[in-house]
Amino acid sequence: MGRLGSDGWYKGIDMMLDLRTLIRDIPDFPKPGIVFKDITPLLANPAGLALAVEYLVNPFRGQGIEAVVGAESRGFIFGTAMAQSLSCGFVPIRKPGKLPASKISLTYDLEYGQDTMEIHKDAVKRGQKCLVVDDLLATGGTMRACCDLVEQLGGNIVGIAVLIELSFLKGRSRFGEYRLHSALQY
Repeated sequence: MGRLGSDGWYKGIDMMLDLRTLIRDIPDFPKPGIVFKDITPLLANPAGLALAVEYLVNPFRGQGIEAVVGAESRGFIFGTAMAQSLSCGFVPIRKPGKLPASKISLTYDLEYGQDTMEIHKDAVKRGQKCLVVDDLLATGGTMRACCDLVEQLGGNIVGIAVLIELSFLKGRSRFGEYRLHSALQY
């Protein structure tokens, strides 16, 4: 994969690799009219995956991040790699019925329905500096729920990182109070 340079970027990764070439469009999924951004080709490509993680984490180096918080399920993929890169822990936010200990939950609207997310009550400490991550920002429902859950536990959100932002859906407008970084915009 390469080695981490003093500038925080991995040396030996093809920085000219266009991550967009590793993301395929799947029309009418999960329902008609939706064009799903499939990241599985990117995840299967070692250079693409490494570069995506660097694009997500690099703007937040040196910010004192104490926990990366990721939304189920693709937020787990990037979030754990980002936490390792930042030398901090990872906190999962899950769909109902997946967390065994005492938890809080929040139901929210999606662009194509409703969903609920949960977090363990002891997962984030009061004042803990958190970076919230997911693979995609569309209308912002899932990310808004994640941020609200972290804040209910007293966490301090230092920033939000997403691999893909569907800017035409204007989800960013729901996060004016946070630093929001997207690696790719469509």
